[in-house]
Order: sequence, then structure tokens, then C-alpha cells
Amino acid sequence: MSSVPSRFRRRLWRTVCSLAGGLTTTGTWDASPTGRVVVANHASHADTAALLAAIPARSAPVFAAAADYWFDVWWRRALISGLAGGLPVRRRERGGYAELLEAARPALAAGRTVVIYPEGTRGTDGSVAEFHSGAVRLAQDCGVPIVPVAILGTREVLAKHGRFKATPMEVRFGVPLGAGDVDAQTLRNRVIALLDQGPVALQHSPTWHVVHLLVDGNRCLAIGFAWGLAEAVSWPVMAEMAVVFLGVAEPRRIPALAASITAGSVCGVLLTSALARRGVRVPAPLTTPRMYAAARRHLSRGPSGIWHQALGGIPVKVYARVAGELRQPTVRLAGATLVERGARMGACAAGIMAAERPLRPVVRRFYGPYLGVTTTVFALTLRRIVRAWGGPGH
Repeated sequence: MSSVPSRFRRRLWRTVCSLAGGLTTTGTWDASPTGRVVVANHASHADTAALLAAIPARSAPVFAAAADYWFDVWWRRALISGLAGGLPVRRRERGGYAELLEAARPALAAGRTVVIYPEGTRGTDGSVAEFHSGAVRLAQDCGVPIVPVAILGTREVLAKHGRFKATPMEVRFGVPLGAGDVDAQTLRNRVIALLDQGPVALQHSPTWHVVHLLVDGNRCLAIGFAWGLAEAVSWPVMAEMAVVFLGVAEPRRIPALAASITAGSVCGVLLTSALARRGVRVPAPLTTPRMYAAARRHLSRGPSGIWHQALGGIPVKVYARVAGELRQPTVRLAGATLVERGARMGACAAGIMAAERPLRPVVRRFYGPYLGVTTTVFALTLRRIVRAWGGPGH
């Protein structure tokens, strides 16, 4: 029964649902090629997208749509037919059910699935309104089974009169029922029972799960301190990337992670400075002579010159070594570093927390690709910075 348009719609909306927070499908869909009527709760325009993504393409689902609105203008007709599999139902002629039966009977006879929202309109408070009897009558008159379905999470994705918000969704298929054995109230109870089985099943990347366990609890303090210390001594990966890479796996720990990175960075600066005072130069990959010359100019008037590091792209370990070579006062260097590194890490943490929240469901499902993209962006940015400070000829 599967057609090219049905396969296209399912693939399209599965992609959209994945980007909108992820879609989980539970329950068993009967693989028989017979037509059927699906009834579902209705709280959002996203319900149709979720069902199109969840129902197998071979069942070729169609959705009843008002012909006098959706099919009277060519662009709306193309939209509802191409993207949602709209089934044109005329209104205000012989009565609503007679028109629904006339439109749906050929589709059901061809083995297609007809989706109906028996509430008649989208809910606003999460409750399930009373079901109209049209879906049961349709299944009875056409001799097809009726399938109760519960849709979760879509109201949070796109509430009625609300704004889009990335949120996990779930479609729960119930057991198909003989139309002669149920009424509208029984169907409503079945849908409510499916909704009451629990909250939306969340999908997490295995990589996210590992990183989440790694940074959860006090472990993040040790990781952050070590990262900040290493970056201020030798390691070429900037301290803020610890928040980008690891913090998003457990957003509640971002402030603690940022604070521990700052503490480690201050200690690393003091350590590098102390070593430089004694003529010991720790290897500092991806630094250039021009970076050291700029840091020397900035610090020539005192430790407060480290503030140039905040936006200049020069690694903090360069300033730490130069501060030691210039024999900057340790206490003043520690204070200036604490304020500068704390301000920079605080701004980074706040930015990451603000950006992470709306994208959280997507990042958690695609954490591996997220790490790949952010690593690539960081590597390219670092390359540009090093080339910019590469010397007089660059």
C-alpha cells in the first residue's frame, strides 16, 4: 500500500520530529494491509506531524480536512495534500458525518488509515475532552477496526496559541478494536489509559549518558580544576571548551564546573609564572612569538594587563609565562587573574546555559554529532587565531 508520497511524508516528519526534540513510538502497529480508523487525543498542530512520522508508510495515513478551507486555494491544497495527506471533507451540505463517510470510505476500502481527532478541536489544558461518535460510526459503516492512540509531548512542542519549544514526543499505539465492540466513551477511556502509562519516554545518546555520569556530582569539580590548570600551563584546548563539551551533559553543574575551571586556571597561571621566574619554560604548543610580544606589552604596566587576554585570543599560559619573566607580584597577579578568568568563564557559562536550554532534547539525542561539530568549529577557530598571530608575514 505504501506510496512514494506516503514514504516522503513519513521521512520528512520523522526528520522534523527528531529536530524538534525526538519522537518515540511504543505499542505494536498491526502490519495487515486492511484499512483502519485511528483516533487520538488532540492538543497541538504537532499531533499530525507526530502521527505521520509514527504510522508506517505502507498504511498510507490520511487526515480529514475541511474541503471549503484547505482545498479551495491551490497553495493550501498543495500544502495539505503533499505534507499531511489531507482527505477533503465537505461541510454544511448533508451534515458532517455523511460527508466524512463519503470521503473516507474509498480510502478505507483501499487499505489506507484514516486519522480522526474525536475531540473536534485542540485542547488547551492537557485534558482529553469528550469524544464525538463519528469515528466509531465510520469504522462500523466501513467494517474496519479502530485503533486508539495517545500522543504525548506535542502540546509542549507547539501549544495552541503558543510558541515552538523543542520537547521529546511519544506516540503510543493501543490494541486495535472491533468497531462493533466499542463506543465513543470506551475509546476515550482507552486513549486516557495510554496517556496514563507514564511520561514521555526520553531518548538519550549513549555518548551523552557516559558524559553525564562523568560530570554528575563532585567529579565535575575535579575535571574542571584539572582542565583549567592544564590549559594555563601547557594544554592547547581552551578552558571554556570544558563547558561546551561536558557542561551541556549536565546543565545544573555548569556553574560549579565554571567555578572549578576558574580556580584551576588561577593556580595554573601562578604555577607557570613561578616556573618562568626560575627559567623553566613548559612546552606551550600553538603559541607564537607575536603572542609573547603582545603579552609583554600588555603586562608591562602590571598584572592588570592580563585583562587583554579576555578577548584577544592569546592563550592565558602566554600571559602567565611573561608575568613570571617580568617578575610580576604574585598576589596582584593572582587577583587580576581571578577577576579576569572568572568574568570570562562566567560569561561563557551564562551563554552556554542560555543556548543549551531550548536545544536540550536535540543535543541529548545527538550528543556524538554535537561533539563532532563543536570540536571542528573549535579546531578551525584555533587555526585562524594561530595564523593571525603567526608573525609579521601573516
